[in-house]
Amino acid sequence: MRLFKFFLISVAILGALIFLLSLAFPSTALLERSGAIEAPADKVYTYLTDLKTWKNWNPWHPEFSLKPGVSVNYGPVTTGEGASYTWAVPGSSEPGRVRITEVVPGKSVTYILIHPDMKHITAHFDLKPTADGQGTAILWRFEAHVGMAPWWKLRGFMMDRMFGATMEDGLNHLKSLAEAP
Repeated sequence: MRLFKFFLISVAILGALIFLLSLAFPSTALLERSGAIEAPADKVYTYLTDLKTWKNWNPWHPEFSLKPGVSVNYGPVTTGEGASYTWAVPGSSEPGRVRITEVVPGKSVTYILIHPDMKHITAHFDLKPTADGQGTAILWRFEAHVGMAPWWKLRGFMMDRMFGATMEDGLNHLKSLAEAP
C-alpha cells in the first residue's frame, strides 16, 4: 500500500512539473521559411492563388503525394479570395479544409488549413522583389494557436522540427515550377 501511495504521489508531482514547464512555452506555434525565386512576383503569385496548382508543389495538398483513395473536392471558386477545397481524412468523420481568406494582388496570400487531427493553422505567403529586382523573395509562415494544454504546447514547440523540412521542400517545388520556361 505504501508503494502504491508513493507511485500516485510521484505521478501527481511529475504531472504538475510537466504542466508548470509547459507554461514556459508560448501558446502560439510559428513556423516559417523563406527563399528567392528567379521569376516575377506575378508568376509566383498565380501558383499561390490557384488551388488547383497546389498539387504540383504544396506538400500538404492531398494529391501531392498521390495517396490512394484520397479525393479533393474543390469549392465553386478555385482561384483568389474565397477559393477552397476539402478532402476526406481517413478515420475521421470531419473533412480537412483549406480556404484562401485574404489576397493582396502580387504581394500576399493568407489561407486557413483545418485538419481534424491538428489545431487550425493560419498561413501566409508574403512576396516582394529581390534586391536585384530580377526575382521574388517569398516568406511562407504558419501560425497555430495551440492553447494551454501541455501536449499541444510541446507539439507547437517541435513544429519546426516536425514540419520545417517539408515546408522547405514545398518552396523548392514552387521555385522549380515558377522558374521553368
